[in-house]
Amino acid sequence: MAAGYAEILRARHAMRLLTGTLVGRLPNATAAIAIVLFVRDEGGTYSLAGGLAAVYGVANAIGQPVLGRLVDLRGQPRVQLPAAVLSGVGMAVFAFAGTGSLPLAYAAVAAAGLFTPPLEGGLRALWPSVLPREEQVHTAYAMDAIAQEVMFTVGPLLVTVCVSLWSAQAALVVLNVIGVLGALSVVVSKPSRAWRSAPREAHWLGALRSPGLLVLLAAFLFIGLALGSITVAGVSYADGNGGDATYGWMMAALGLGALVGGTVYGARQWGGAPEARLRWLVALLALFYVPLVVMPGPVAMVALSAVAGVFLAPSIACAFIVVDRHAPRGTVTEAFSWLVTTFTVGASVGTAVAGPVVEWGGTRWGFAVPGVTGAVALLVLLATGGALAAPRASGRVALSSENDPNRAVEPRFSSGDRA
Repeated sequence: MAAGYAEILRARHAMRLLTGTLVGRLPNATAAIAIVLFVRDEGGTYSLAGGLAAVYGVANAIGQPVLGRLVDLRGQPRVQLPAAVLSGVGMAVFAFAGTGSLPLAYAAVAAAGLFTPPLEGGLRALWPSVLPREEQVHTAYAMDAIAQEVMFTVGPLLVTVCVSLWSAQAALVVLNVIGVLGALSVVVSKPSRAWRSAPREAHWLGALRSPGLLVLLAAFLFIGLALGSITVAGVSYADGNGGDATYGWMMAALGLGALVGGTVYGARQWGGAPEARLRWLVALLALFYVPLVVMPGPVAMVALSAVAGVFLAPSIACAFIVVDRHAPRGTVTEAFSWLVTTFTVGASVGTAVAGPVVEWGGTRWGFAVPGVTGAVALLVLLATGGALAAPRASGRVALSSENDPNRAVEPRFSSGDRA
């Protein structure tokens, strides 16, 4: 297992691109908690903190696919670095202006979210130009999903360390400076500078004109909703079973399960169409959410949380492959960015839905939401099998490009389709 990942990381530029992307995404991974802590230090209310965090999230959801399309049109360095700088400036304005002027605070946070560079989608577009074999790219997608779990686990810890050593204001500024440096590391690399999207057909819908991609986005909206609802139901459960410590262990176990599942999934080669495999993974993901409604004691609940997370990273990694296969020619960065956006929006909706459900029916009903929404995601994939069918080969071999070191000859997994 370790040998497969080590082989990828030994590839030229791979470690730099992965590390730079993770560091560049640090501001995004820490924005919500950093904003809340800063507003608290400023003497603001939790309602204000939540409102500002929500504005950042909405702006980020809007900006990712827009910037992703610009990357496909203009290249990575001309979009990613200016966006990272503008996002950092927006957060710096918020940090130094504070909450004295609410219009300025909301505008600064919105700018920071809107201009967050689509580094995640950009990295997935680069993997085929860095790794010579298709199966290595698939493994890299799994490793990428694992790394994101690590970042969203470590990121909040870094915020608390910065706050304890300096201040919440310093945390906002320092983390965004580090994020800009991460983006800089990626865009000055040779693969990023050389990457060019495949020629694209002019269409206002861009990546969204793909029926297969639309199906995938609909399914992952509900998967995101399931994940968001767990965070709220978990708080309600922890209130009567050990408090914050129990909640922290549950969320850590959920992430650990995803890490283990993603690591095992990416360590082997899988046969057959990824579209069919994705249905099985989502079915297992929904199934393993169901035991949470039992709500046993804290130790057993932490164990169930770990089990519930096992199929999350494999589902995401498999979805990356499906996006790669269904994205219209020349829209791969935008398509990946749409998946990120949809999943994020779903998680936000999940937190909003789970709150009233818990208040109305109790914690058990809150934990029923993930199983139900996971089942809905599966139904979406099953009911739209025609749209999500494996793309049919056209019978001709796509032309290779300067970004295809392997001169791939497989239809639908050529450098042209992968951009």
